[in-house]
Parts: sequence; structure tokens; C-alpha cells
Amino acid sequence: MQTLRALMLGDVVGEPGLQALERHLPRIMQERSLHFVVANGENAAGGFGITEPYLQRIFAAGVDVVTGGNHTWEKREFWTTLDTDERALRPLNYPPGNPGKGYVQVEKPAPWNGAPLTWTVLNLQGREYMPSIDCPFQAFDSLYPQLNQSSITLLDFHAESSREKEAFARYLDGRVQVIAGTHTHVQTADERLLPKGTAYISDLGMCGLLDGVIGMDTKICLDRTRNQVLYRMEVATPANNETAELQGIIVAFDGATRKALSIERLHTDTL
Repeated sequence: MQTLRALMLGDVVGEPGLQALERHLPRIMQERSLHFVVANGENAAGGFGITEPYLQRIFAAGVDVVTGGNHTWEKREFWTTLDTDERALRPLNYPPGNPGKGYVQVEKPAPWNGAPLTWTVLNLQGREYMPSIDCPFQAFDSLYPQLNQSSITLLDFHAESSREKEAFARYLDGRVQVIAGTHTHVQTADERLLPKGTAYISDLGMCGLLDGVIGMDTKICLDRTRNQVLYRMEVATPANNETAELQGIIVAFDGATRKALSIERLHTDTL
């Protein structure tokens, strides 16, 4: 049986996350025989938003498609990139009229015979404890008939609520190959194959410094929480020779049926 493998990475948080991506990803791609890589980039530029130079660094490290979330809109200069680079996504269910797209279909040659193989990446955003936007359930249902049904479909569901993430996964089970949550920056331990074959995890985690709070400066996060004052967040800086880590999942697929065969968590400090 021919097997395909994809890696989905959690939110890339600032310069430490970018450096971890550049340091670890090429080796992981080679060692694990990866065929496709997706990373969430909405926190790449100083912890909030993303810019064109940061996007190109993520691509150069080996990522095929960069997904986003509610912070995608932080850097206004990036809005034009959303319209010009189809590999940079924002959540599909933002209202019509916003720049960019919420999905992309990428063709890459199959590793065993070079025939075209389609990978579809979807980006949707939840609504519980998040900005009020269009319904992700309805957005998916509207798009689904347009998708290449023979492709391998990877969905980044950028959401706060684990209940909403799991409910959405149950709703889409069997219609996409992978549903992976992002946004909380905390990797969950609930990776599994759902009854109809979709691989699922509530949150991929993050690419960044773990010696902080969700990749951000510990003192500022403590002050915000204790004082209930919205001090400006800053990306954590390394302490005690700490290096940033990558977190995500590796999913294996049957090359003939496109069905998910397995899902495993990736965390570079355990490799």
C-alpha cells in the first residue's frame, strides 16, 4: 500500500516560532517522509498578525499552505497578499467582501508515480467566545459541492471552544480527511480517528517558546490576568538556553482511497 503523510502545525508565535520552524521542519520532513505541510501563521509577526516577509520565511522552511484566524487582519499591509497568494488563507466564514480566500486546492505529484495529487486546505473560524462572524457549518456546506472529492482535505478550525471544535468535527466526519483545531496554543491529547474515518484533534498547540504563557511573555500575561488591565502582549524571550518547539500532528493516508490511517501528535522536544 502506498502511504501519504501530512503535517499540520499549530500557531507560529513570533520570531521564536519562526526560528523553530526553520531549524526543525526540514529535518522532520526528511525523517518522516512528509508529503504536505500546513501551518497556522496568524501570530508570526510579533505575536499578532503576519506580513509578507514572515509568510515567505514560513514557505521557505517547507510549509505548503499557511492558514489564519482572527489575528490575520492585524497587519493591514498583508491584506493585498491575501488576494495575490492563494497559499495564504484566512477563515472562509468571514463575511463576503473581505480580501482573500478560505480554501485552496494544491496539486503535487504523487511520490510513487508522479501523477497529479490534489491536497485541499480549508480554514474556518468558530464563533463561541470569538468575534461574531458567519456560521462555519453553513459556510462549509455551501463550499463542499465545489471541492475535488478525490483530494485529501485538511481543515484548520480556528476556535476557542473545545465543545464547538468537537461538534464541528462530528458534523464533518467522513467528508474531510482531517480536522485540526488551532487558536488556544495548548496542544490537546485527544487525537483520534472518528467513526467515519476523519482524523481529529482539538488543538495542534503552537510553534514557539513553552517557557511563557501561550508563547507570550509570562509577566505581562500574569499582570493582565491579576490586574484585569489589557497590557500589550509581547512574545516570550528565551531563558536558560531554552529553544522554541514545534507542535502539531502527523496524519498518514492510504494513497489509493485517500482515507486517514493514523494520527499522532508531534512535539519536537520528544523527538
